[in-house]
Amino acid sequence: MKKRDLAAIGFMTFALFLGAGNLIFPPLMAQQAGDYWLIAIAGFLLTAVGLPALTIIVLGQLSSAEKLTSALPTWMNRTFWFLVLTTLGPAFVLPRAVTVAYEMGIKPFTDANLLLPFSILFCFITLLLALKPGKLLDYIGKVMTPTLIAMLTLLVVAALVNPLGTSLPATQDYLEQPIVNGLIQGYMTLDAIAAVAFGWVIINTIKSKGVTSKADLARYSKWIALIYVVLMSLCYLAMGYLGATSSTIAPNAANGGEILTRYAAGEFGYAGQLLLAGITLMACLTTTVGLTNANAEYYRNTYNVPFYRSVIIVTVLTAAVSNVGLEQIITVSLPAILILCPIAIALILSIIFLPKRAINAGLQSRVVIAATIFGSIDAFSVLDMIPAALNVQFNQWLPLYEYHLSWLIPVAILFVGLKITQRTQPTACAETV
Repeated sequence: MKKRDLAAIGFMTFALFLGAGNLIFPPLMAQQAGDYWLIAIAGFLLTAVGLPALTIIVLGQLSSAEKLTSALPTWMNRTFWFLVLTTLGPAFVLPRAVTVAYEMGIKPFTDANLLLPFSILFCFITLLLALKPGKLLDYIGKVMTPTLIAMLTLLVVAALVNPLGTSLPATQDYLEQPIVNGLIQGYMTLDAIAAVAFGWVIINTIKSKGVTSKADLARYSKWIALIYVVLMSLCYLAMGYLGATSSTIAPNAANGGEILTRYAAGEFGYAGQLLLAGITLMACLTTTVGLTNANAEYYRNTYNVPFYRSVIIVTVLTAAVSNVGLEQIITVSLPAILILCPIAIALILSIIFLPKRAINAGLQSRVVIAATIFGSIDAFSVLDMIPAALNVQFNQWLPLYEYHLSWLIPVAILFVGLKITQRTQPTACAETV
């Protein structure tokens, strides 16, 4: 593969992950962390960037995204991918990307309600770009991403030259545990599960450049993950700096979007609002194209549904959900994503820590079941759906429960037990990966 193509795929990967939500998280966190914002961002990067990068590397070693779950029973395998791609697709993330693009990119400039025509146009553009998967590298990696980076750089350079304030005193949480809270916020971006979905796009793009051997796929995936880590880390640091220096322009902001909006207007006036609108629209579009493509790839590979038909269905559903009952859909879909995220991470860790001969249907199923049970507890805790009395018991007896990571210790114990079992019974399991 040419170095130019490798760099373009790395740029494309960065753009796929960079949705509006990724721009909004760091500014508010950095403002709340105050003087400790760099420590908080360090923790944030470990989970928000480290987990997706690890997923890209593992999927590259497997040479195919579907091999992540190939050892599972068919019903469990297909259920996992269906839920992941549906919730990251037309049931939640895609409609949210459309509405965020409208709220931050269009609504500030008009009093009219233009969500319906905007969503139709936005989804139609997504449809046109996603229908040509072989051109994704040209559209996103070589054109859209450099444009997005240029716009972000303009805003950040202006902030470096003319910061609009200094850091505020840290809130109590960040004063006591800045790095821990950064780790949690990074985990809650849920980009680890997005990486599983984007794996379909990234691996296929590498293969489209004539790469066929497993060794080359693994090697190029590592380079792509490195490019992604560098670009996304710089972006998060830049957004964090905006939040940390927003005390004058947006003190006590309600969310990161408010900080970015006021900062852009404070630096450039009306032109700054246009700049932020362009950044938001571009970031949301690259995400919708990537997720639509991932859905279509899955249904083509698994159920032989024609690619174009899947793309049309996904974009039509996305446009519809963007306008009808999005809040209700979020209420239903968010718990699913919060549960699926630890399952996806546990599956990635199983590939890393368990020997290949240990990964069969029975053992990987146990990993999924453990992650599902304890991940469900974490999900309902995040959503404040745990009864008060039970919440007290979980806080007392479940390690890491207060950090919404109670699934981690049971899964780690399971890995240790499985490794011990494999050493005492070396022929018990057949290699399936």
